[in-house]
Amino acid sequence: MSHPVFSVVSGAQVLDVLAGREKATMDIVEAAYRMHGAGLTVNPPSYFLRFPDRPDARIIALPASVGGEAPVHGLKWISSFPANTGVGLPRASAVLVLNDPMTGYPFACLESSVISASRTAASAALAADWLTRGRRRPRRVGFIGTGLIARYVHTYLAATDWDFDEIGLHDVTAEHARQFGDHLRRAGSGAEITTYSGAEHLIRASDLVVFATVTGEPHVHDPSWFEHNPVVLHVSLRDLAPEIILSAVNIVDDVEHCLKAGTSPHLAEQLTGNRNFVHGTLDDVMAGRLLLPADRPVIFSPFGLGVLDLAVGRHVYHELERAGELVAVPGFFTDLDHYGRR
Repeated sequence: MSHPVFSVVSGAQVLDVLAGREKATMDIVEAAYRMHGAGLTVNPPSYFLRFPDRPDARIIALPASVGGEAPVHGLKWISSFPANTGVGLPRASAVLVLNDPMTGYPFACLESSVISASRTAASAALAADWLTRGRRRPRRVGFIGTGLIARYVHTYLAATDWDFDEIGLHDVTAEHARQFGDHLRRAGSGAEITTYSGAEHLIRASDLVVFATVTGEPHVHDPSWFEHNPVVLHVSLRDLAPEIILSAVNIVDDVEHCLKAGTSPHLAEQLTGNRNFVHGTLDDVMAGRLLLPADRPVIFSPFGLGVLDLAVGRHVYHELERAGELVAVPGFFTDLDHYGRR
């Protein structure tokens, strides 16, 4: 057996592989969802490391395994420190470790904030496509939370032929909304861009609503704000009160994963004592097992599956390997002989 080799992949390398290839990344994410729905993945519960002195901060471990023609195991280790934005750093940072499926040896560590943002945005754009089929294609989108994830979601929507007449922005930090608006104009958006001081008017003015905040508890409580039946990409998971969840058609990525850790669907389950309000998964929609009614808002709440990170990370690794651009760490594994022989 060959000596195991360990490579380190920088964020710059990841970005080189993924930037401008949004459709290909969405195909990878869609394939991963279908594999997960077919039982060809292993995706245990996520593990949360929390801190008594910083209750808003956390680091999450997402172990996972993906089968198929090129199986891989691994672990995503992602931190969320909201105070970072106050000093000019993104809230989240992450690494992804890939393990060989035969030996279990780790063979790569990839900077993963770009992978995480890309798979999150790909998942959201994929859901936007599938959940609006059979409906009038939304022409008005509203972003509640205008940070890095919002930027990635818009990039993936724009790259997959979404064209909006109006883009609404709302953020608790007005400067963030202003900067996001500037980014959209630099990116060539021809939409009318409006900044809203509150969430209500933005939601009422939008056919597609994207929640990408860092909130830890619901801040939107009135179901009447959604009476025009928009499609809602509830990426940040904890923005909506149970009353809104219970008034809508609810689609998740994985039922067991999504109904925990204080998410809005979890709060709805605690309130009702059942899960009857969950209509199905995105894979159910893609496979045609679930048809969506048009007389209620549709909410997609993706907990974020580690198998998506693995699938995208595996793709990045293979592309760099094919191009001869992997950077191995000499001597990373040593003393591999059982009796100390070299």
